[in-house]
Amino acid sequence: MGNIPDLKRTLSNPELCGRLLERLHKLADRPFRFMEVCGTHTVALFRSGIASLLPRNITHLSGPGCPVCVTHDSEIALAVGLAGRENIHIATFGDLMRVPAPDGESLKKAKAAGARVDIVYSPLECLELAAADPGSELVFLGVGFETTSPAVGATVLEAERRGLKNFSVLCFHKLVPPALRTLLTAPPPAERGAESRNAEQGIDGFLLPGHVSTILGLDAYNFIAEEYDRPAVVAGFEPADLLQALVELLEMKKMGKPSVKNEYIRAVQRNGNPRARAVLNQVFTTCNARWRGLGEIAASGLCFRDEFAGYDAMRKLGLSLPDTRPIPGCMCGEALSGLIRPPQCPLFGKVCTPQNPVGPCMVSTEGSCAAYYNYGI
Repeated sequence: MGNIPDLKRTLSNPELCGRLLERLHKLADRPFRFMEVCGTHTVALFRSGIASLLPRNITHLSGPGCPVCVTHDSEIALAVGLAGRENIHIATFGDLMRVPAPDGESLKKAKAAGARVDIVYSPLECLELAAADPGSELVFLGVGFETTSPAVGATVLEAERRGLKNFSVLCFHKLVPPALRTLLTAPPPAERGAESRNAEQGIDGFLLPGHVSTILGLDAYNFIAEEYDRPAVVAGFEPADLLQALVELLEMKKMGKPSVKNEYIRAVQRNGNPRARAVLNQVFTTCNARWRGLGEIAASGLCFRDEFAGYDAMRKLGLSLPDTRPIPGCMCGEALSGLIRPPQCPLFGKVCTPQNPVGPCMVSTEGSCAAYYNYGI
């Protein structure tokens, strides 16, 4: 495993970060549990060394913020099975290639066996692939949160403008606010079964995702403070951003005045990005969605509106999600729910490593297991 980074060497503006850390230690006079719900925050907290410098009274939980990690087993299994069909051409972001289905198969293995699977860096690339091969159906695997889904919606609108008929999307996009509500309303760990008996109860505050919030703004999170009496702070990704957000969380908690604050004002506006949300509302509607670790959450996914059914791979190709069992031994779902820390999984660092991942939390560069492994504390 990697070594803990040195504070002076890795933190930008170490003097400011030192003052913020000192303030954090003074505020943390009793146990406090916060959860970040952004894969980039996960990596930033570990790579900067902040995770190793937190006061003992602060417990950091990595929540369902990694897009690849929250993609359900059944969705992965469907995508891998589809890749083997005749006249199907799959396009995907790179991280999904190595995510294993419950039977151990993956898109990478499917490609090695002859399936047509290409990595793209933008969904718009799919339109050129589709136009170059009109005899095949180009299916893009749409995963991720409010950050990536507007680009997929815009791609569908462009495909319609061009009149492309052999392009469709497996729409597995997820919405962050419903997942946060589920985490706040979940039964205490003691009621969830023996697998979670090591977990303590409750989330005291959220470090809200910076990228997602550029689209959503702040109002989408108001329920966290208004209904559940928890503080929440939108944070950037520099060490000082993260530490300032944690200080804000503790100060609100100690004062008993929870609210939703924005500490990433250079990128996030109160109303987010209305144009991106307009594209989402034009192309998609909300629907129930399956999440790894959280199960099915009402109105937490995006599905195509009827007028765009021709781009919906599920309807166009007559697909349905299969019934699947979790990957044997993998506790990625429990880690995403905050029930365990990755090293508590019996597979962690043994049979499950970034070179030989068993679950998606070790595959993705934004996964909590990969962060613990590469920058462990």
